[in-house]
Amino acid sequence: MPRQPITVEILDQIKPMIFDLATRYRKTLRGCRYADIRLEVDEGLFATAENGGSKHSSKDYGFAVGIRALSGDSVVAPGYFGQSLGAADLDRLEQVVKEGLGHAHHRALANAEKKAAIKGEFGPLADALTSTSLAPIEIHQDVVPAQYEIDPRSVPLDDLVSLTTDISRRCFELDSHVKYTFILAHTLLSRELFCSSEGASINQGFALTQGTCFVVAQGTSGAQELYDYVGHQRGWEVISRGVQEEFIRFPDFGTFCANLTNDAVSLCNARPLKATDNEVVVVTDPHYNTLKVHEIVGHPTELDRALKMEASYAGRSWLLRNLQDTQLGKAIASPLVSAFSDPSLPGYGHYKYDHEGTPAKRVTHIDHGVFTGFMNSRQTAAVLGVEPNGSYKAADASLVPLIRMSNTVFGPGDRDAQEIIREVPHGYYVVGHRIPSIAESRENFRISAMKVYEITQGQIGELFCNGGIMADTKDYLMKVDAVGNDFRLYPIPNCGKGQPMQTKRLGNGGPTMRSRARLTGVS
Repeated sequence: MPRQPITVEILDQIKPMIFDLATRYRKTLRGCRYADIRLEVDEGLFATAENGGSKHSSKDYGFAVGIRALSGDSVVAPGYFGQSLGAADLDRLEQVVKEGLGHAHHRALANAEKKAAIKGEFGPLADALTSTSLAPIEIHQDVVPAQYEIDPRSVPLDDLVSLTTDISRRCFELDSHVKYTFILAHTLLSRELFCSSEGASINQGFALTQGTCFVVAQGTSGAQELYDYVGHQRGWEVISRGVQEEFIRFPDFGTFCANLTNDAVSLCNARPLKATDNEVVVVTDPHYNTLKVHEIVGHPTELDRALKMEASYAGRSWLLRNLQDTQLGKAIASPLVSAFSDPSLPGYGHYKYDHEGTPAKRVTHIDHGVFTGFMNSRQTAAVLGVEPNGSYKAADASLVPLIRMSNTVFGPGDRDAQEIIREVPHGYYVVGHRIPSIAESRENFRISAMKVYEITQGQIGELFCNGGIMADTKDYLMKVDAVGNDFRLYPIPNCGKGQPMQTKRLGNGGPTMRSRARLTGVS
């Protein structure tokens, strides 16, 4: 007898059973104070092409479960269980989840027992080993549908193969300087189910479509490698038509790739930018500020990082040295600078609830220059005694959630971007982001750009390649003297964090900004 196919609709069928296991069955586990269960189904397809030839294509599904338990007597601690599933697991899913709850519960008990033993052995030295508690939240039961015009599942795989092959060929043949093209198109429909022992039952749907373009061009300045993405939480229309929304704007995928290829050709024949020992005026465009805000605002405002929970493998945050030495309430930027994380904005960073059922909300990090707060989880919110703000997300249901950015951005100003450039007697216009190099605590940064133009008497001049800027984070933000009204959001499809590494899609962006920094490039 053929097995039932794995589709996102399966979660509608199994929701009552999962809710029952999270609420009723959890009570049979002695010492289990709390439990939540996450299930996720993805249905997607992708195709890649190189130099005009089809490289790889696939149509498949993903199915996974993740479980958290908080258990213990004198000390309460967490335990986790995660597993990728397949069609063979569907008929025995109730047993799989019961066993997973048992595993998570017993791991939590062992964790709690070890914590209690260490506290007894080391006394005041182990005061940090306290019971794990979750800050309270409003409990919801909700269904959130995916948004799309063209259902990703309705697109024939042959269409992806044909599209990527054609775009790769046309870009490869665009100019004799082009030596390599790689094109990827990806579209999927996803559904996430979250149930907790507190009574939460949340069923969220997401559509996602992404195109990736990578180009190598060879010219007088050597080889230039450029790559960039289009992407949105929508259907296949993202690739076929592009997007023209208030904050997210890009053309159809073929035009996008041709534009990037032309940039690579221009850059491979441009002069390399010379590094400077002293600061110069720099105007950075929204695309460049996308990576800048990601690195100098986003990561250091993740509270698990700030609380040293990931210090051994990812670093710390200069915004919180310890609970007595923080930048909260202090000026860390010009009064023109604001920054926030907002899951209600569109794009890759949009969601209504995070992966512990907390309603998503805007988190203001910098309010007119003053540092005001971190992204958090229920556990880390309890540490600081603040309200949870819905920033706990996993890249896959089988993985433990981490504090992650949603749409983390610099806020818009009120200046015309062209006017900001026209006011510069001499400086540089820094366009498009490439590669970051960031200090361990994010107190300084070096980020390369796709393109750097010289500004002379308010006019855009010569194009340079292989350049970027570097600066002390606080010093750079303090020197911002103009912020544009041209706010834009861009997709970041490859933010890595955690052990094992979780690669997460999220959104970043901002407006044009002007400050001072040193140029990076050739000596």
